[in-house]
Amino acid sequence: MNIVPGSLLDAIGNTPMAELRKLTSPGSARVMVKLEWSNPTGSMKDRMTRAAIEGAEKSGKLLPGGTVVEYTAGTTGISLALVCAAKGYGLEIVYSDAFSVEKRQTMQAFGAQITDVRSEHGKINEALIKEMIRAAGEISSRPGHWWVDQLNNTDATRGYHAMGAEIWEQTGGEVDAFVHSVSTAHSLHGATLALWERKRGIRIVAVEPSESAVLSGHPTGSHKIEGIGIGFIPPLWEPDMVDEIQTVSTGEAMEMARRLAREEGIFAGTSTGANIAVALRVAKQLGPGKTVATIIVDSGLRYLSTDLYRA
Repeated sequence: MNIVPGSLLDAIGNTPMAELRKLTSPGSARVMVKLEWSNPTGSMKDRMTRAAIEGAEKSGKLLPGGTVVEYTAGTTGISLALVCAAKGYGLEIVYSDAFSVEKRQTMQAFGAQITDVRSEHGKINEALIKEMIRAAGEISSRPGHWWVDQLNNTDATRGYHAMGAEIWEQTGGEVDAFVHSVSTAHSLHGATLALWERKRGIRIVAVEPSESAVLSGHPTGSHKIEGIGIGFIPPLWEPDMVDEIQTVSTGEAMEMARRLAREEGIFAGTSTGANIAVALRVAKQLGPGKTVATIIVDSGLRYLSTDLYRA
């Protein structure tokens, strides 16, 4: 076999898909899951961070030897840390005790410098996220620093077009619904754009925490589903690109993540549990002969110290 070596970053994307075999109910549609843990850092965020950094390089906003700045629940931070290490940039991360120790340690292993914002007893809510954003903005004012500002970064959405195209190809074009949770909304919208280019009728279902269902028009609140539900409507949210919004409680998301590991052998985090919980509902609604696609966002290895998998 003639293998041509490439950049580490060329290993991002082209992740496999699998069909759930045990969690789906009799008479339901099939549920296909995109195994984004196969990316180099073990999450889908590798796609968007590469796109964001390469977009900043192209525009001249990020110069050689510069430092990247971002606020993060950790998954984006780990992916940024990988890309920055591979490309030779410094990285300043704004983080919080509301998120797992594993993600903190992984970012530090890649060389990231971390500034902490304390949470209210580990709760994820609007006040926490906005204080993290403020801190990142302050750090980014230093000379030679470039702020990703993921909530307002359109390059991040483009980073997920390939994920939607891969879903289409791997299901043989048989996708009737796409279910995915919302943080910045980039992954949902980016994949949707690619899917709708191929079949406009695919039903798009957004997922958010029931404790902070702001997209559904309810008051902001606190929850413990890491990586989603920022407590306010994301600036680049496109309601016309979503057919339906469903909510999942922290407890339901955690229990589904545990069941996913025990019954399907798929080890993932809480936002993935939320994705699966709603995908199973939609599969039951659609019935036999249909296909629901969703995302395994990242690996459960990042949550071993949290309530999700703590014995």
